Amino acid sequence: MERWAALELASTIRHDGEGGVTDDLATVQGLEDWIARHRTLLDDHVPAYGGTVDEDLRLRVVEVRRAVRALFARAVSPARPSPPDAHRLMPVDRAVAHLNATAALVPVVPRLDWPPEGPPVTRLSATRDDPHPVLLAALARAAVDFLGGPQRDRLRACTAPRCVRYFVKGHGRQEWCKPACGNRARAARHYDRHHRSRTTPPEIPTADACP
Repeated sequence: MERWAALELASTIRHDGEGGVTDDLATVQGLEDWIARHRTLLDDHVPAYGGTVDEDLRLRVVEVRRAVRALFARAVSPARPSPPDAHRLMPVDRAVAHLNATAALVPVVPRLDWPPEGPPVTRLSATRDDPHPVLLAALARAAVDFLGGPQRDRLRACTAPRCVRYFVKGHGRQEWCKPACGNRARAARHYDRHHRSRTTPPEIPTADACP
């Protein structure tokens, strides 16, 4: 299953399993854990991250996420966006400017690696060593690549009850981000239909009007 760094970043706001919403980046430790879990996913955008994670970096990553989620909301329009922050999204023009400026923090150049065995590989190499700007620029470039690619047109906000995730539609009939959400949505629809049929009073027939 294909994964995208930008989508994973947006998904750090998620359902907590108890009817609420949690933020995986609410703490410095949360960001550090997220970077560690997604190290291989970030390989195409950033060298192995060796810097320290502090509150300043956390706040700056969260600001990149705000821009990403604002542009995800635009991408799925006119369908409704993911609900947690839909009422306080960053303006679209500001989100675009922020992503572009952050992506430009650290220029990158192509680098050719050709091992003794196997084919050559081209990688992007950062022109600066400061780990914080390198990481931020990489996340922004990942978002630019995602939003400028064909997957943008397949981006959806999951409509299952309590789900707050975005997902990339994999086939024509996909409505939800994962099977569990589909099961929950179908159960909710069944409950609504059954509940309405039990609570809607029967129509009282009326006598025909006299001529």
